Amino acid sequence: MNQIPNGAMVVVADGEGARVFRNTGDEQSISLKQVELHELMNVNVDGPAGSMPGGSNPKQLDEATFAKQLAHSLNEGALKQRYEHLVLVADPITLGRVRPLLHKEATQRMVLELGKTFTNAAIEDIEKALS
Repeated sequence: MNQIPNGAMVVVADGEGARVFRNTGDEQSISLKQVELHELMNVNVDGPAGSMPGGSNPKQLDEATFAKQLAHSLNEGALKQRYEHLVLVADPITLGRVRPLLHKEATQRMVLELGKTFTNAAIEDIEKALS
């Protein structure tokens, strides 16, 4: 059983977007409430995270750019004390792109990291996976 504290920020992401929840339950009974939705923005301004192989297609570049934007958002939230505990659920590729971009303040707040695709899943399914 995972220990996800009350008030923890739970980010469920893939290469195209992220749903942000707060745990309104406690460590024994997770209850998620969606508070935000992040989507890829300013793709031509931000550029992708890390180096991309020469043969990368536009979708791969957009997904890498979103991973960079998500990491920046998580870093800003940690540095501005917007969350105390973080749970990051993302498909393995997105997780691999976000992880190296996280500031130590964000990684120190991480209580759980899960490499699964749940972006379009029902809240109940996400809660079950985190329990």
